[in-house]
Amino acid sequence: MKDILEPFMFPQNIMLYALLLACCCYRKKGLWLLLAFYYLAGNSFVANQLRDWYGSYSNSYTLSAQSTVVVLGCGGSEAALPACAKARLQQLAALMPDGGSVIITSRYCQPYVDYLLSMPGNYAIDCFFGGDNTYKEFNSLAAKPQLKPDYILTSDFHAWRVAQLTEYHGFNAKVVASSSQTFRPLNCSYNCFFTVNLSNFDFYSKLMSEFASYAVFVLSRNRTDWYQPDAVL
Repeated sequence: MKDILEPFMFPQNIMLYALLLACCCYRKKGLWLLLAFYYLAGNSFVANQLRDWYGSYSNSYTLSAQSTVVVLGCGGSEAALPACAKARLQQLAALMPDGGSVIITSRYCQPYVDYLLSMPGNYAIDCFFGGDNTYKEFNSLAAKPQLKPDYILTSDFHAWRVAQLTEYHGFNAKVVASSSQTFRPLNCSYNCFFTVNLSNFDFYSKLMSEFASYAVFVLSRNRTDWYQPDAVL
């Protein structure tokens, strides 16, 4: 009973019901539109359906030892490896425990290489700086015609954009994604149809940033070269 009733008392849900009351009292179209946006963006059932759709752009595979896997860079420094990079390398080790060819596109290669070598598996590792964003990384990979990756590994919230870039550059590769808390489906019972969850707004903000980023690339790729790495210019 506590799990059913407690969400109704959360501040974001009190705001939802206050907004519903205002709509009923004032009967303004703008208020109804605001209510619809607030509800649909925060409702767990709706968001979980979108999470399921978004997750279809990446799947889990069993990678053979003959596979060539590109691990896209995830920042960091010369001495530290960020959590997103660790998650990607852990996912790689879990899916390809017997070793294979691994290409890493990071500015700071040593932490990536050291972390991967500390894990089980006999990997053939190559690392180079592909650029400071995903678009530059893909152009760097495309500039190496001898490189034909079987899989491209990224984080789950980049999966759709990476899938689009994989197709755009003509790579015959599958997208593999490491999971993050943001994109984990929320537990949803009957009360989820009548409540909103703040974590869903974080999900939508990341989703919108991915779509906006790719839209800027599509609109400007024929007129600018901001997405080209210095080595390719």
